[in-house]
Amino acid sequence: MGESSSTGTWRRAGFAGAAIGVLAAGAAAGVAVERLTVGRSVRQKARLALDATGPYGGLRGTPGRALADDATVLYYEVDDVEDDTAPARRRRLFGRKEPAPVTVVFSHGYCLNQDSWHFQRAALRGLVRTVHWDQRSHGRSGQGLSQTGPDAVPVSIDRLGRDLKTVLDMAAPEGPLVLVGHSMGGMTIMALADRYPEFVRERVVGVAFVGTSAGNLGEVSYGLPIAGVNAVRRVLPGVLRALGSQAELVERGRRATADLFAGLIKKYSFASKDVDPAVARFAERMIESTPIDVVAAFYPAFAEHDKAAALAVLSEVPVLALAGDHDLVTPSSHTEVIAGLLPDAELVIVPDGGHLVMLEHPEAVTDRLADLLVRAGAVPATAAATVTAEPDDRNG
Repeated sequence: MGESSSTGTWRRAGFAGAAIGVLAAGAAAGVAVERLTVGRSVRQKARLALDATGPYGGLRGTPGRALADDATVLYYEVDDVEDDTAPARRRRLFGRKEPAPVTVVFSHGYCLNQDSWHFQRAALRGLVRTVHWDQRSHGRSGQGLSQTGPDAVPVSIDRLGRDLKTVLDMAAPEGPLVLVGHSMGGMTIMALADRYPEFVRERVVGVAFVGTSAGNLGEVSYGLPIAGVNAVRRVLPGVLRALGSQAELVERGRRATADLFAGLIKKYSFASKDVDPAVARFAERMIESTPIDVVAAFYPAFAEHDKAAALAVLSEVPVLALAGDHDLVTPSSHTEVIAGLLPDAELVIVPDGGHLVMLEHPEAVTDRLADLLVRAGAVPATAAATVTAEPDDRNG
């Protein structure tokens, strides 16, 4: 009797899972040694303690919601400077035209949320108007409606660019913009430039690309053997779809193997050996909160992403292109390509930095971002000097 399609899918998923397991074994070897010496109950209590006491991710602003063109609710927050409403008040009282303030808009990466910019958000509070938003299906934003139901389609980077435009129209309808994007967030900015070039030329006065790529992500090896990565890459989209269809079952499995995934998350997020455990747990919590069906819906977009040509739209504005030198997800060579295509780009490669470099080396990222804001005219140099506070002063 022939094999049913569902049985075949799950069998292929099993084969792929085994292949992924073999590839991950080397990455997880160090994790396993640690797990042999520390009891599981102790590790669980440690995670709960870090969740309770960690100061990261608690910053909140004025909430807002924008409705995407497919009716998905996109959540954002605005951090205003104290006198940010003064120009509007003067216009109402005296009819004078006052320039709108510069707004710095932060876009986060895959499987993260707006809180991934915790350090930079804390440092800029009171100095410049900022907007932090959650990409569709992430954080407090709604599940992407285009990605649900019988006619569901995978997310595209182009779709995310349209989402960003929707948020900008609601949260920053006027005034200059500085756009900051990490990983998928940087790709989102490229998609915005590709679809709305005139808008970008008129409004955007600076851009920061952090740990991102303009394309060719299919060549990334993630620090693993090329042959094995290529084999897994061919079957992984189908495997993720199959897993996404059994989300509840998969989530139970993820919880049961939390220790292993914590080690893998740390390996692919950070390069430093002395990352604050509370920061590492904070990153882990963001990533593990992303449902498997969301992981599946977004994954195919990265293989298709190619926005190198769109960077030309940004050729006349100051750009920061920054990456960690040991980023295994979007290698620093991809950031070097971005900088090479933009004549006014500052290239910064952070030593001993991984993919979540803005959490791992917040001072380095925040300092360079402050420099960009000065170059873009968003803040005076005297104000930017106050951004370099000690990390303990910026936890909010």
